[in-house]
Amino acid sequence: MNKIRIQNFVVVIMILIIVLLATIFHFPIHFENALTLQPELDYEIKISIWRIVFEPFLGPSLYLNRSLYVLEELPLALVWLIITYLIYSAIQLFQNGNNRKKKILQKIVNMPIIFGICFTIFVVILFVPLPNNTIINNTTDSILVTTHAHTEYSHDGLISQENMMKWHKQNGFDAFFITDHANHKKTLEFVNKQVKTNKINEPLVLVGQEFSGTNHMSLLGLNGKFETKGMTDKAVIDSVHKYGGAVIVNHWFDGKGKDKELYKQLGVDGFEIENSGTDLYYDRGTFEIIKNFCEENKLTMIGGLDFHGYGRVCSLYNAFEIENWSDLDVNTKEQAILSILKSGSQENIKILVYKDRPFYTKNNLLLRPLMTVVNYFRTLNKWQILSWMCWLILFTQLKYLPKYKNNRLLTIALISAIFMIVLAGNYYFKGEALIGYSKVYKEYSLLLGPIGSILLIYSGIVAYLRIFKHKNT
Repeated sequence: MNKIRIQNFVVVIMILIIVLLATIFHFPIHFENALTLQPELDYEIKISIWRIVFEPFLGPSLYLNRSLYVLEELPLALVWLIITYLIYSAIQLFQNGNNRKKKILQKIVNMPIIFGICFTIFVVILFVPLPNNTIINNTTDSILVTTHAHTEYSHDGLISQENMMKWHKQNGFDAFFITDHANHKKTLEFVNKQVKTNKINEPLVLVGQEFSGTNHMSLLGLNGKFETKGMTDKAVIDSVHKYGGAVIVNHWFDGKGKDKELYKQLGVDGFEIENSGTDLYYDRGTFEIIKNFCEENKLTMIGGLDFHGYGRVCSLYNAFEIENWSDLDVNTKEQAILSILKSGSQENIKILVYKDRPFYTKNNLLLRPLMTVVNYFRTLNKWQILSWMCWLILFTQLKYLPKYKNNRLLTIALISAIFMIVLAGNYYFKGEALIGYSKVYKEYSLLLGPIGSILLIYSGIVAYLRIFKHKNT
């Protein structure tokens, strides 16, 4: 009875902390202008009903996915999850000294299972399209555009053209360029096929290509035969401009390209000032350098989503001011977008960054997962708070199901293993069908398949020894 009271007390304290953080210390999620650093009040946050219903399961994962330095912070968060499990296990052993050696051995045996489950969480966060927060555009004449995205016809893409279009629609975009590496023909085929069938694309799909010269560049508006193999940067840029297209220098701030002055001389139309696929929060000193350079030389600044079908959920939008968008035909829409990109002015462009936490640097990231938990609860609205309350109360009822208590971890591990094996198989067959294009299908299938198989075998052996063999003795 005393244990039940303690559990109920803990749940009440958790609910009070959540309510306190989400109300008194609330951090309103909003869209921020990347150049002015001011909130853009014409754009609101759209929260999926599925996320609200399953908030304790989906919310933390989606919030972690949007971490400023996700590839560094996500592994650290999983380490803290394991540390929490170890502390919880130690408290259990201290409170109940009976069969301590047996219980310690059980906890040790559980560790590979915990690692396997944590790795599965990592995979789900990065590879599964969860119902993330999107955007509500309350303006009358602005449209939302992506200038940088990759499908499975890129060597590093992990999404089909059809699913790329669905993804952009779900995330509130009106138009997007597919910029596969060294390949625009497949995109052109996709667009032309839909034109022939009189199917209107929503959102509008536009043809581009990412050219790997001295720096990666987005070549936008490629509506015919176009080759870049063996060509210099200058020749490629001139060729794009000859046919009315635009050229944007991608993620120059990663330090892999030439001096920015060179690209100005070569005639590019602008630079990515942000890139959510490479590093959305790179050094702000470098940010100011690029920003000032573009302003002084009348070069367009743009936000590069750089979406590959996996990784960070949508956190970056470009809002283009185009009047009467819905009344324009396809060609006029494309020309309106290209005209803005080539104008060298920010008058008709706003770069919108999803803002759900205070900015911080890469220093002392070790403790950052703890602050991430706090900041996550600060962003919740009343419906998300209610979801947490309902699930926490429901969890307290699980104590009345002791029959399944010891099997819960093994069940999760077996489901995790099967999930990774199925995902690996799916990636393998897709990779076989796309030889010469995407390489990452095969790479990830060779990673996920063995890990899932090992977890399945290990969990199966443990389940047999703990459950079935135990019943027979």
